[in-house]
Amino acid sequence: MQLEVAAHAGFCMGVRRAVNAAWNVAESGRPACTLGELIHNPQVVKALDERGIPAVNTPEETAGRLVLIRSHGVSPDVLEQLRNAGCDILDLTCPFVDRLHRTVAEYSTDGTPVILVGERDHPEVQGTAGWAKGPVFVVASPEDAQELPEMEKALACVQTTFPMDRWLAVLEVLRRKVQRLAEQCTICSATATRQQEAVELASRVDAMVVIGGRKSANTHKLFEVCRRHCANTILVESAAEIPHDFIQRDFMTIGVTAGASTPDDSLKEAVTIMTDMENKVEEQVQETAAQVEEVKENLEEATKNDFMAAVDETLVRIKPGQTVTGTVVQITDDEVCVNIGYKSDGLIKKSDLCQEDVKLGDEIEVEVVKVNDGEGNVILSQRNIVNRKAWEALMAKYEAGEYVEGVGKEAVKGGLIADVGGVRAFVPASQIAPRYVEKIGDFVGKDMKLKIIEVDKQKKRIVCSRKAVILEETAARKKEAWDRLEEGVVIHGIVRRLTDFGAFVDVGGVDGLVHITDLSWGRIKHPSEVVKPGQEVDVQILSLDRERERIQLGLKQLTPKPWDHAAEKYPVGAIVEGKVVRITTFGAFVELEPGLDGLVHISQCALTKIAKVEDAVTVGETRRVKVLNVDTEAKRISLSIRQVLEEEAEEVSTDDLAFDEDQPVASVDTEAPAEETAPEA
Repeated sequence: MQLEVAAHAGFCMGVRRAVNAAWNVAESGRPACTLGELIHNPQVVKALDERGIPAVNTPEETAGRLVLIRSHGVSPDVLEQLRNAGCDILDLTCPFVDRLHRTVAEYSTDGTPVILVGERDHPEVQGTAGWAKGPVFVVASPEDAQELPEMEKALACVQTTFPMDRWLAVLEVLRRKVQRLAEQCTICSATATRQQEAVELASRVDAMVVIGGRKSANTHKLFEVCRRHCANTILVESAAEIPHDFIQRDFMTIGVTAGASTPDDSLKEAVTIMTDMENKVEEQVQETAAQVEEVKENLEEATKNDFMAAVDETLVRIKPGQTVTGTVVQITDDEVCVNIGYKSDGLIKKSDLCQEDVKLGDEIEVEVVKVNDGEGNVILSQRNIVNRKAWEALMAKYEAGEYVEGVGKEAVKGGLIADVGGVRAFVPASQIAPRYVEKIGDFVGKDMKLKIIEVDKQKKRIVCSRKAVILEETAARKKEAWDRLEEGVVIHGIVRRLTDFGAFVDVGGVDGLVHITDLSWGRIKHPSEVVKPGQEVDVQILSLDRERERIQLGLKQLTPKPWDHAAEKYPVGAIVEGKVVRITTFGAFVELEPGLDGLVHISQCALTKIAKVEDAVTVGETRRVKVLNVDTEAKRISLSIRQVLEEEAEEVSTDDLAFDEDQPVASVDTEAPAEETAPEA
């Protein structure tokens, strides 16, 4: 017999932290107590009580002592009661549970309902519910979730030690119940790792021993997971509870794991005792074997062969489902004969043989199908091993919530048949994609990533979802994108769509809005004047609203503000061109550049006095103006069209009067011709 201990058995980080802190308090001698049992392990609770740190049930029983908050955490109301009672508090809440508390408090600030998936009577669930600022619903199964009312918005989170497969099953129902569901998987990573490791270990051993407190939900879930994959699974609180005959049974390998509340000493003690039991069994076996050898030597030659055969039959044992290694001793057209060390050789049909080009003398791994087919032959199979390993691998991924690879094989009524590692899988039409799929046949022959959502162990069939993979990966990319975002940072993006009020820009998996006022320093009527769909742009993150998942971006912020350099670009006295953009009763506004307008007062619009500004200028025309004054602090520029016109008029007048002094002056004939003389009256 061989013992194998799980690598992640025993105390998790949060429990170890709480217990170590409690021992330090006990050594200090300070009067203290724990509010509720520190962890779900009777040995640890008893030891703390003996060291002067008893467990009390209510704040009223603390009597002013130092109060240790257990790893399951408590509600804010309980903390307030302890402070009002004058107690000092040592908060030993597990970091994963504390994260769950903060998630619930943050999301429910505005009264958003919280759906807490977990066991209603568990201390962690009761404590977490107290952190919600709005209504709280506790569900433990898809059936519970089905009873919830329809909701427009809610947060779904989960007890840190809850099984991943049950959380996902409940989540599937909640997505149909809540229009806008915020999903937060708060399961402790150590819990998931411990359960996945237990699945792998239980799948390959003959028996399992789970060590932990019977009040521990974590340990009970671990026991259930192991028992699903290994029928010979027992749960004990300490080494003393391990049945002696459990070790003496015909187990070749025994796996050992422990819950998160199981101390290292309890785990080591159990392994040591089981090892001692194993050694005693081995000694008995060796002693029996020696006695058999002695009997063999004393038997007469005539009966020696028969007796040896009987002894060998009792010592070499095989059973259906057992995996053994044998040597190929004969090959026929239909079968392969394998010597597996039993009293008779085994037969394996070539249709059940997975290896190609098997030769005489090859060692192959086979599974015992029948010990005796009625004719004394042992029936073997190699394909069963492959199928079993494939199924076990799928179940391990199912328990861990991992994705699997599949290939579409056939479109059927209601969905798609897929091959997942040699196992038949059904993908319902509603689970192929997030949106309705009109032609399911398009997925035949295509590789796809799937998630197992239902299992039929008897028929070795599974139900998968491609939709769940797409939604979860999209959510993961969205979360990753949000984690990268920070206010004030400049980020590269792609313009996705335009609206009358702005442009939506993809900044790595999430969309942000550049409001029309943040596209340009100047006035624009539509975002298309600045950007186009598909255009790559750099934008600045102006604000982030993580709760409402809104991002405010800016484009104009990456260009200089026009008013910062207005005085240098438009000095007083300069004549420049500008576009008339707006007319009022007191003057016309002329745009010198986007975001920079100057005012031409009505008195400066024309050479003569005018009744209306429209008599001198029109919106949209380009005019030359003279800069009269620039006030950058008040953001005002005074301009004049009249002075430009006056200067232009002076230039024309000067040109008319100028002449060449060397040019002779023409003579004027004062005498009119006779024919042009005016007639007499």
